[in-house]
Amino acid sequence: MVHILGIMLPEKQLVNYALTHFYGIGRKTAQRLCARIQIHETCKVRKLSSSQITAITAFLSSPSTAPILPHLPLASPDYVPPHPSQPVPAPIPPTTTAESSGKKLLPGDRLRTIKIESDLLREVRENIAHLRNIGSYIGRRHAMGLPVRGQNTQTNARTARKLNRIDRFS
Repeated sequence: MVHILGIMLPEKQLVNYALTHFYGIGRKTAQRLCARIQIHETCKVRKLSSSQITAITAFLSSPSTAPILPHLPLASPDYVPPHPSQPVPAPIPPTTTAESSGKKLLPGDRLRTIKIESDLLREVRENIAHLRNIGSYIGRRHAMGLPVRGQNTQTNARTARKLNRIDRFS
């Protein structure tokens, strides 16, 4: 078993699927993360090198400070790879007008704004608390432990009340 940020990843699983054990990472995000760290889609967790595990850990611990990927030009359909003796073209640096003006850039990479585990849970809790404080319909449904998103209230509400029961008199 490989431990990354306190989460156990099964050794026999593909890395794409194993990363979904993190709260807040789905299959699409896991695929993007593997592509960013350059992990092949058929790679299993047990085949990861220590540098790849370190790269995953570093990225997931602070995605906003992760280095920006180099922008490589796309090859044309009639592309022929250069001979090994010829130099490889350098990556094109990302250019924006906002960088030169000093404005804050919107992240072009969706992975830079990802929140996982405790940060995401805290944000969800704060959103629910906000809905309860402003007295919205959804907030009241959350407070009563009833279904929130328009489900069948005759049977689901009974089940929700049973499962979400809070002991108020103890």
